[in-house]
Amino acid sequence: MTTPAAMVPTPLVRMRSWLFAPGDSEKKMAKAADSAADIALFDLEDAVATENKGLARQLVHDFLASRTEGRERLWVRINPLDGPYTLLDLAAVMPARPGGLMLPKVYGRQDVDRLDHYLSALEVANGIEPGSTPLIVLITETAEAMFHTGDYKGAPRVVALTWGAEDLADSIGASSNRNADGSYGFTYELARSLCLLGAASAGVTAIDTIQGDFRDLEGLKARAEKVRRDGYRGMLAIHPAQVDVINAAFTPTEEEINQAIEIVDLFSKNPGVGTIGYKGGMLDRPYLSRAEHLLRQVGRL
Repeated sequence: MTTPAAMVPTPLVRMRSWLFAPGDSEKKMAKAADSAADIALFDLEDAVATENKGLARQLVHDFLASRTEGRERLWVRINPLDGPYTLLDLAAVMPARPGGLMLPKVYGRQDVDRLDHYLSALEVANGIEPGSTPLIVLITETAEAMFHTGDYKGAPRVVALTWGAEDLADSIGASSNRNADGSYGFTYELARSLCLLGAASAGVTAIDTIQGDFRDLEGLKARAEKVRRDGYRGMLAIHPAQVDVINAAFTPTEEEINQAIEIVDLFSKNPGVGTIGYKGGMLDRPYLSRAEHLLRQVGRL
């Protein structure tokens, strides 16, 4: 039986762009929070050296506590559960009520269940509504996790899944995750596909991983538009310059919205049909489903 604390919360903010900022830099956290990013993601993991983690926890707590408005879009990436820092991270940041958490380097669904138990206790202790802290999970950073990307249906608190290539390369002992032309190798494109399929299976949002070269905005635009066509609905960012490009790429155009409205209206006027003529072609029910999904994405359905 699903407990209230295990219920998946409805996202309160858009999820197109997720901008990382190191948790040991007040300046960069402020820049991320004040940017156009849908979600500012304060990092306690990879962006913070071991000797600075204690400082980062305090800075993130203080920053969250100082922002009474818009806190639902201020999230925190905690350290992975297989290390010594997770409980310290949670004890520091949960009293300040972050908008959500990112869980990295999972091995499978069991890590989400374990974090849910921790959060349930911390929410009660801090007067936070049970089950109200949502999660985005990095589901491809370990070799073992790759075999469990389809296991997150009904996972407590999870509203989005994303993937990573750098830690996965380390996990399997690869010297590089790129082909000679700079594209991702097969294993990493597989990770991207499995993340997308896992998110669709779980009924949550698929978020693409970072583009490391933050100066290549044209390349970012092309990639973001491509993965959106594939089914992704947002992307991680490492620099404020990437945010506007990502937001634009993952925002349906007026032409797309109007076409979706036409398709929905057409099927509604012809109930019970399986296929229907449209602009010289034929549409079947999957076209209706895609149109409805797009309109829900922009709040028009």
